[in-house]
Amino acid sequence: MLLKRLRRSQRSKATASEEALSPAEEPTRRRFATVRRWLRRPRLPPADWDELDEQLVAADHGPLRAMELLDELREAVRADGATDPDAARTLLAARLREALGGHEAEFASGPPPQVVFVVGVNGAGKTTSIAKLAHLLQSNGHDILLAAGDTFRAGAIDQLQIWGDRVGVPVIAHQPGGDPGAVIYDALDAAQARGVDYVIADSAGRQHNNVNLMNEVAKMRRVAERKAPGAPHEVLLVLDALTGQNGLHQARGFLETAGVTGIVLTKLDSSAKGGVAFAVTRTTGLPIKFVGVGERLTDFEPFDPDQFVEALLAPQPGDAGDEVRT
Repeated sequence: MLLKRLRRSQRSKATASEEALSPAEEPTRRRFATVRRWLRRPRLPPADWDELDEQLVAADHGPLRAMELLDELREAVRADGATDPDAARTLLAARLREALGGHEAEFASGPPPQVVFVVGVNGAGKTTSIAKLAHLLQSNGHDILLAAGDTFRAGAIDQLQIWGDRVGVPVIAHQPGGDPGAVIYDALDAAQARGVDYVIADSAGRQHNNVNLMNEVAKMRRVAERKAPGAPHEVLLVLDALTGQNGLHQARGFLETAGVTGIVLTKLDSSAKGGVAFAVTRTTGLPIKFVGVGERLTDFEPFDPDQFVEALLAPQPGDAGDEVRT
């Protein structure tokens, strides 16, 4: 129930600030402005549907998904007998919510310590996402410990230790080039001795195309399972929204070997390619559990698919000045 509780808390904050969508997700909302303008037309003649297809592709849905979504929407409108934009908006929102899924997604919340592995390529925002997740869980009353499982790059260990100091959580680390399985073993030893709620473990980047490094992740899993039944209880794959459709290539390799349970989508603050969220969930079959929406520690939120779709399609003040085609 933890993820749902975090979502409710986030909705309360959004209501208090009168924001339906995080300001960091504004580029995605602007990209959907063309879709919203399309939906403001007084009628929806068949000739206009190709234009919606182009707008969905521009929002980074991908040509195939845009075509499928368009066909589904056109058929639903035809079956419903609706030609007005309000009916089309309702149907499109329903299809987008279905495409995102994740409404029943949860986050590991069993007996401590809960073990969370974080995987992803270098540069996707993996280490900062670990720090932000630690801060989010800590601010909700949980004790956190970090494990520097990326022993293949000295900078990764230093970076995690710096973030640990900033967040105020301990970091278990070995020397560069050491055995990441040993890091996990020592981290779980420390967590069990200290009564820690969550152990969040980093892992080496560039694993999606390196068999040896992928094997190290498998070893980390075996060590964790021996120390804590059912571990790892969560495996989060970090994807960069800036990479758009290309980020899906990264996901496929990890999905085959890492036992991913959910997605963290980062850098939505500077990307107009939020449509990739729909492509990611469709391709992986996994829910987006968290989004990174800025540089601050607090710019990390539980992903709420209903709120995301509602904000994308809700009329915005900036849309009103645009000419509406009749």
